[in-house]
Formats: sequence, structure tokens, C-alpha cells
Amino acid sequence: MNKLNHVAIIMDGNGRWGLKKKNSRNYGHIQGIKAVETIIKSSIDRKIPFLTLYTFSTDNWKRPDSEVNFLFSLIRKSLKKNLKKIIKQGIKVSIIGRRLGLPKDINTIVNYIEKKTLNNKKITLTLALNYGSKEEIINACKKITAERNEKITIKNFENNLYTKNIPDPEILIRTGGTKRLSNFLLWQLAYTEIFFINKLWPDFNDKIFYKIISKFTKIKRNFGKI
Repeated sequence: MNKLNHVAIIMDGNGRWGLKKKNSRNYGHIQGIKAVETIIKSSIDRKIPFLTLYTFSTDNWKRPDSEVNFLFSLIRKSLKKNLKKIIKQGIKVSIIGRRLGLPKDINTIVNYIEKKTLNNKKITLTLALNYGSKEEIINACKKITAERNEKITIKNFENNLYTKNIPDPEILIRTGGTKRLSNFLLWQLAYTEIFFINKLWPDFNDKIFYKIISKFTKIKRNFGKI
């Protein structure tokens, strides 16, 4: 049986779900928060040490200002509202991505939450916020080449990624029916088992999550061997 340490999720389909329900895209984003809470709880119950959620990509700035502002408002409210619950549940919150360019109060909130949850050990919840994998890779290369005596090795490269303290995911889940990685953890997903799900993110639930985990445990993972 395969050991599961880390699940990464591209939470796609919130906006389409809202429109499908004859409401707004923003309504879909609100309902998507409920699915997030469900999967965090499921991950804790199943003793999965690491969960990474693609929260806001560097490409999401291309969306209308009204939607971008709403997304940050939702992130802001959700983090503030759930801070005590996060601490009580033993969740360690980690943020990966480019801090520069985020609203100042968002940076203040995430810095505070990271500090307050630093010693929590039940699960590490990583939020990819203003994250782009290509930019992460380029930044790692720049850091290495800036050090004259630093050799470019896999280990040194990985030590300069945002995820240097996080194991690579064994599972990637993408909801919404789209079959692409969308600039998410391109280096880290080299040997990850990928599950593309047709369900839109607000419809993703514990039952679907359990089925994916069950399939994963039965996969023969060779890593180049026979």
C-alpha cells in the first residue's frame, strides 16, 4: 500500500458552478470555501500530513478587477474568521508564491497566521497565493547563480524552491474537467499521480476524495524501475 504524505489540489470550477446555478461567479467562489473546509477536515481525519491548495495564481490577475477584488475579500474574511479554528485544529499554515504585489493587509494577515501556527503539527496547509511555477523555477536558478560557489544540483535547486520544506505531492487532483497543470508545481509533480475530475470544485466532497485515495493506494509506483 502506497504511503500518502501530500495531496495538492487545483480547485477549478467555482465560477462555472455559480453560473450553472443561475447565480454569479462570485457565488461559486463562496460555495467553494465550503469544499475547502470539507477537504481540510478529511485530510486531518485521514492523517495526511501535507495539503496544498492552488488558491490564486499569477495568471488570475488577468481576470476582471471586480472578481480579483472579491477573491481577495473572500480570502481575507475566511482567514480572519477561521483563525481560532485553525489554531485549535493543529493546522500549520504556510504560504507559497510571490508576496510582492499582494494587498498589504493580505500580507499582514498571512504573516500573522504563519507565525501563530508555526508550531502546529497535525497538518501543514499550504496556500499557493500569487503563485506561478515558472517564476518559482526561475527565482531558484537566480538564487543559485547569485552564489559564486554554489553548484547547480537537484538538491540545491530544490532547497531554493518555495516548497523547500514540503515533500513532493503523491497525488494531484484537478477538478472542473480541464486536463492541464496551469503552471502549478511543475517541478514537484514529476512523479505525482494525477487525477482529473469532471466535478466542479464546490461539488467536490469527502466521498470523491476517498475514492481517489483508494485508487492511489493500489497504484504500482515504479519510479523508473520494473
